[in-house]
Amino acid sequence: MSYIEVKNVFKKFGKQEVLNNITFSIEEGERFGLIGPNGAGKSTLIDIITGLTPVNSGQVLIDGMDIRNDRVEIRKQIGLVPQEIALLDHINAKGNLEYFGSLYNLDRTTLKQRVTEALEMTGLRDDVKKTIKAFSGGMKRRLNIAAALLHHPRFLILDEPTVGVDPQSRNKIFEFIKFMNEEHQTTILYTSHYMEEIENLTQRLFILDQGVQVAYGYQDDIKAMVQDKVKWIVEFDNLPSNIKEIISNRIPGIHHLHQEMNRLELMVDPSQFKSTALFHTIAHEELELNSLYKEPLSLEEAFLQLTGKRLRD
Repeated sequence: MSYIEVKNVFKKFGKQEVLNNITFSIEEGERFGLIGPNGAGKSTLIDIITGLTPVNSGQVLIDGMDIRNDRVEIRKQIGLVPQEIALLDHINAKGNLEYFGSLYNLDRTTLKQRVTEALEMTGLRDDVKKTIKAFSGGMKRRLNIAAALLHHPRFLILDEPTVGVDPQSRNKIFEFIKFMNEEHQTTILYTSHYMEEIENLTQRLFILDQGVQVAYGYQDDIKAMVQDKVKWIVEFDNLPSNIKEIISNRIPGIHHLHQEMNRLELMVDPSQFKSTALFHTIAHEELELNSLYKEPLSLEEAFLQLTGKRLRD
């Protein structure tokens, strides 16, 4: 049995179906990604996994316990870092952690030790006496993470923890996640709108769109789901403003066309696309070609093909 099992979960709010037959599992000690466009149902799914929202049907098991029947015991194993920062602005970092630690009924000695430990792990030891108002966005994010660690959770859920943070804080968050996973075998569920974070931090992932499963598995397996598509990169000296319209109308087999300055990315169906048609169009429009080559599909491009959207949409 996997450490976390989500089985045939359905959820409605009124007549609106938010999640439709969601099924996946997470192994203990795994770093697992949950991604999807805005409105995909990720936040609702996290609320269900943590016991904040009930399912209409289906089952969520954590360490063999059913979230419907064993919510109190399960919550002892979960640390949740929410998308919205949840801190008390009028007191300092240490006071915040002492307050949140008291919610876990930790005794005074244990709480003091855990607060020191959490500040150390998140790189905030030297900022312990600063009030939250003096913290940067990145420091607030890290303190939010520290608050979720005080009870030593086996399962840590991070819901877009790098939104609005500076590069230094972002890197510290990455280092911390890997440390918790590798040194403490903490199971990680990570959501983000930055695909490079998903590629760097997670081993397997679940793609959700409009409440339904789009893909589930290792990153290479998900890329293989769109292996019938090929990406061509075409670079020019200059391009006319209507180049996308010209190419789309004249060259069959183009599934998606993206332009960045004088660079075109063509996602094509090789059974229909002919490079000769591209060369004829280039010659006809008297375009100055700099380079033309194929490129392997990235996880971001696989996501685009599977959902029709970019992750940040």
